[in-house]
Amino acid sequence: MVHDVGNTIARNLLASFETPENVFKAGIKGLMSVDGVGRGRAENIMGFSRWGEIDKLIEHVAKIGATILKLNDKNYPSLLKELYDTPIILYVKGQLIEEDRYAIAVVGSRLTTHYGISVAERLSDDLASRGFTVVSGLARGIDTAAHKAALKANGRTIAVIGCGIDRVYPPENRWIMQRISDKAAVISEFLPGTKPNKENFPVRNRLMSGLSLGVLVVEAGQNSGALITARYALEQGRDVFAVPGNIFSLSTVGTHRLIQKGAKLVHCVDDIVAELAPVLKGYIKQKVKKEVQLNEEEKKLCQTLSLEPVHIDEIIRSSGIAANSVLTILLSLELKGLVKQIEGKRFHLIS
Repeated sequence: MVHDVGNTIARNLLASFETPENVFKAGIKGLMSVDGVGRGRAENIMGFSRWGEIDKLIEHVAKIGATILKLNDKNYPSLLKELYDTPIILYVKGQLIEEDRYAIAVVGSRLTTHYGISVAERLSDDLASRGFTVVSGLARGIDTAAHKAALKANGRTIAVIGCGIDRVYPPENRWIMQRISDKAAVISEFLPGTKPNKENFPVRNRLMSGLSLGVLVVEAGQNSGALITARYALEQGRDVFAVPGNIFSLSTVGTHRLIQKGAKLVHCVDDIVAELAPVLKGYIKQKVKKEVQLNEEEKKLCQTLSLEPVHIDEIIRSSGIAANSVLTILLSLELKGLVKQIEGKRFHLIS
């Protein structure tokens, strides 16, 4: 709350004076001896007087069921401590655990395609099932799909939000935010009450990558904010993974550019596990898949389908199976968890 004192200066001050109390008692000369603290910043620190606001803020955080996590607390994320500009304070709803260091950030566009959502759901489900914590930003599109899939897999997922911990953005994700805080954690570095201003989101993206061993970009256009997260990941020494898509779609231009620049192409979670094997040290589990028995007609129909929805008439034409049998077979595949029907009598694979 002190004007012109950001995370890097705050860390320098704590390195010199050990506690915030000592910082405020240090005096102008003592403060100016710290790297990056000139007279102006020193006077801002010495002149700070908003203690009443801080008392109210602490009470408010407790009232909404959140906690204040300090940089030197034992459960402060170890990977975040590696960043030069990591926040000295995090506001947390839920609980962070040691195993969250095995995290992958799953990011992508807010305006996405059915393909992007399907891929985000499938890969996030697999990541969570293998023991990874799925990190994302609670935004519309890919972020929401990643959180939902991790929750559905009964795994851990962390939401890093671009507003105060007492706000919900987007508003339709209130129930997801609540479920995430019940199962794992929602975190913010912004003061409670902070609105979801546009400039906050690139700032929070560095925490998403910082919390993770790597960043998986599922679907991103040429100017997608997900590319900012990927850039932070590279600066932080994290791995960057990208999912290829339709070469004719503008929604995959960003991911293809990442692959061209050296991001690891991913078509299944094993690609991520193989790349990170040296740091995983046997932690990640093998996903146990339920064996599904298919007859010949079911196999034939599955070969006709893909992750993209196809109309029933096209399925009948492509499969060569009698029209009166196709719907029965599709129903059987739905019950086996392999196919999903959406509006307009369209079907697609989900596994």
